[in-house]
Amino acid sequence: MPLRTATESKPGPGPRADDLLAWYDRHRRVLPWRALAGELADPYRVWLSEVMLQQTTIAAVRPYFERFLTRFPDVFALAEAPEDAVMSAWAGLGYYSRARNLHACAKAVAAAGGQFPDTAEGLRKLPGIGAYTAGAIAAIAFDRPEAAVDGNVERVLSRTYAVETPLPGSRPEIRRLTQALVPEDRPGDFAQALMDLGATICTPKRPACALCPWMPPCRARSLGTQETFPRKIKVAKGALRRGAAFVAIRSGDEAVLLRTRPPEGLLGNMAEPPGSAWDPNYDSAAALLDAPLDARWKRLPGLVRHGFTHFPLELTVFVARVALSTPVPAGMRFTPRSALADEPLPGLMLKVLAHAFDPKPESEKKPRGRPKKEPPPMPLLAAMEPPVSMPDPEQRPRVRAVPKPQPKPPPAPPETDDLLEGEEEPPAASTTPRRRSPGRRR
Repeated sequence: MPLRTATESKPGPGPRADDLLAWYDRHRRVLPWRALAGELADPYRVWLSEVMLQQTTIAAVRPYFERFLTRFPDVFALAEAPEDAVMSAWAGLGYYSRARNLHACAKAVAAAGGQFPDTAEGLRKLPGIGAYTAGAIAAIAFDRPEAAVDGNVERVLSRTYAVETPLPGSRPEIRRLTQALVPEDRPGDFAQALMDLGATICTPKRPACALCPWMPPCRARSLGTQETFPRKIKVAKGALRRGAAFVAIRSGDEAVLLRTRPPEGLLGNMAEPPGSAWDPNYDSAAALLDAPLDARWKRLPGLVRHGFTHFPLELTVFVARVALSTPVPAGMRFTPRSALADEPLPGLMLKVLAHAFDPKPESEKKPRGRPKKEPPPMPLLAAMEPPVSMPDPEQRPRVRAVPKPQPKPPPAPPETDDLLEGEEEPPAASTTPRRRSPGRRR
């Protein structure tokens, strides 16, 4: 079926919030931070979940959210906790500046009596809260008619209105379109309904348009181009960076040498085994110059790979066993292996430690597509080798064909004349004609 152009598509009535809310009442997801129908939302849970869900999936956030609530049940407990404890509870979620801002925000709210501001403008003044998070908290926790525009909402609205301007340039227009749809009644449910629609129906690939409450007014659906929205400008990732990580394991208590990264920059204030700088031109052959102490370092096979937002990284891992009396280098510490779970180790460093304790060779990359049939390998200089003579197979004995026997001639009919007395009849096989004696006549 050919696609229709924009000039052939006649815009009909636009999307309605009532249709979306009716769909949400039947299909709303049950999430640990979401209040049930008829319940009041907890601003602390809403704020905590929205910060955790930035650049992260619900499946990844769910266990972290539940453990975080157990450890820090309210904003006061979070504000009073040491930063190392907060970073340790956050370790593995990535984007660690969010955890530092979360702790700073908790302190600011606790200092103000534990109450979050109930407007988007007031929420924007808190550390780590941007336009989206402020709109989501104001709408969901305080029923303010504010738009909460995340990646799911951008996808839904860009398809519904067929917004041709690519992201990120189209964000102001999408925000304006979303704000115009926010109802005065149930703005929090509307915000969560848009999120659910984008996460379950209006997915990036193969959207289930037949189940969508906004299918009739969707411009991209009427044009047959829904999977091409939102328009995006491809951003090239940075060059591959390389480096080395050194895992020193102390004999006796299996303690691992760690240090804390600087507060500014990537993975700030997180724990790590000491290592080198990350550079595109890093030479792993000279990596021992970056070792934190003198030891018998062993280079492990394979690499630890990790992808950051702006660049990919490959680390070569070195391991050494050191004596229990080894002095601790300045700014570092030995942490027993049993206590590593309490250290704020990011996902990358967990990969490094896992590789150090259980090294695995790098798996071979299999080519994509159907494998090609390769000819059998030819031995080196096979063309110059003399041909190998093989003995002729033993011949089978030849059997001479036996001719078919000729049929026997029929017996000669008996003579009609009688024999004279005393004469003998010649043998039957004889073919010589019989002579009559000239002297004898009948």
